[in-house]
Amino acid sequence: MGITRRDFLMRVGQAGGYSAAFATMQSLGLMPMKATAAEPIAAAERAGKGIKLVVMGGGVAGLTTAYEAKKLGYDVTLLEARHRPGGRAWSARNGDVVEFVDGTKQPITWSEGLYQNMGPARLPSVHGTMLGYCRELKVPLEVEVNTSRSTLLQNDKVNGGKAICQRKAINDTRGQLSELLSKAIAGGALDQELTSEDRQRMTDVLKVYGPLDKGGKYVGSDRADIKRYPGAGPQTMIVDDHPLTLPELLDANFWSAELYEEAWDWQATMFQPINGMQQISIAFAKALGPVVVYDAPVTEIAKTAKGVRVTYGSGKTIEADYAVCAMPLTILKKIKADLDPAHRGAVDRGGASYRGSCKVPWESRRFWETDYNIYGGLSFLAQGPSPIWYPSASMFSERGIIVSGYMDEAMGGFDQMTIEQKFEASRASIEKLHPGHGKELEKPIFCGWKHIKWNEGSWIGQTPQADYDILTQPDGPIFFAGDHTSHVVGWQEGAALSGRRAVQMICDRVKDTSARA
Repeated sequence: MGITRRDFLMRVGQAGGYSAAFATMQSLGLMPMKATAAEPIAAAERAGKGIKLVVMGGGVAGLTTAYEAKKLGYDVTLLEARHRPGGRAWSARNGDVVEFVDGTKQPITWSEGLYQNMGPARLPSVHGTMLGYCRELKVPLEVEVNTSRSTLLQNDKVNGGKAICQRKAINDTRGQLSELLSKAIAGGALDQELTSEDRQRMTDVLKVYGPLDKGGKYVGSDRADIKRYPGAGPQTMIVDDHPLTLPELLDANFWSAELYEEAWDWQATMFQPINGMQQISIAFAKALGPVVVYDAPVTEIAKTAKGVRVTYGSGKTIEADYAVCAMPLTILKKIKADLDPAHRGAVDRGGASYRGSCKVPWESRRFWETDYNIYGGLSFLAQGPSPIWYPSASMFSERGIIVSGYMDEAMGGFDQMTIEQKFEASRASIEKLHPGHGKELEKPIFCGWKHIKWNEGSWIGQTPQADYDILTQPDGPIFFAGDHTSHVVGWQEGAALSGRRAVQMICDRVKDTSARA
């Protein structure tokens, strides 16, 4: 009896989880895999003429909201607590300061021209809204190398703790599983699932996919490891014929690290703005001009008979017909805000659930390129700060910024360490992967978003559906935007889509109000 497509997908999901099943469905043409441009906001030209809108928060959600509203003729003011646009979308460089809510300040002294995207650092090719804004705002992009088979995987339990090249781990896994499946087919274990013709075709596939030798064995391949590269004259290629065994691979438990690039929104090709992710926010702010008011933290939001009144800075106020709150819920929950009980509860619960993602970037000689042939991508460790993120910008230059540890701060007790202890743990991860090079790391910075002023979190955690339903609807004249009001949490795409949705809802409200007048 032949296996049905549904059964096949169920088994893929059982073996590899949601991401594997999703990718398989995409490859079978069952789900879309291409980016789609954002739908135009359905509103008449100059639909916002004579209507005042105040946007609170100058991250990507707030910038998108203000930008789209301004195009439609709204009288827009955007209030941003910082002296810069972008919120978490921040490209830190020499002269900047990482400031925590407790007053801790870390001045950045990296060499001129170097930077690190402290927040978002990738633009997936399936995020058509953000890519569309890059085109519209003329923000030049370059490829972000999200994965490289030259990067490393490390677990203290295997290979004497020595790092293993990702290409070897991935291809030895394929080879060993292919040999196992080939044996199962030959032994009749799948006779009930596959026809005799399909069994032969599957065996032929495994010989290529493995790759397996004529006897159905996996003995290594040039995909995984080469002892000697081919050269001129008599220098032939010598392939390593000692692949990792299946027990070793199971002990290593590299599965998440091997498969991360298969997630639908992590697949190549990824992009990044030239000179840092913040270039997108800067371009938005340039287009908005005096609409953006900096150093203007919101202190109170009140409903009025005509709309809203927002107090900011040192007691200044602004009145408007509508407001869009695009601040993180961690900040909104601390503000005196005239919200109904349902919205207040959802804000308070959501603000308490934010994750604590962090990065530890260092300046260094680009030893990963010169000594390891690693150009971009991520290496993973089973113990300690992980992953290691190699820069995709300015390859072949002398120096660069390498991130040793991008994770939730709560993992492995990292949040219990002092900053200096965090730096030592981060350096130790580099030393495990690249012995002798830990000493080359200089000028470390700890960017933990739970501590960052005006954010106090990286992105929202699991949101109950009831709270999500509340936050994605307005509270009278107050609307909400941010990646937390989207199903694309933690991505700029979600933030931008939420801003566009807020503008659309306001346009619909304006149209409905005008029709009833």
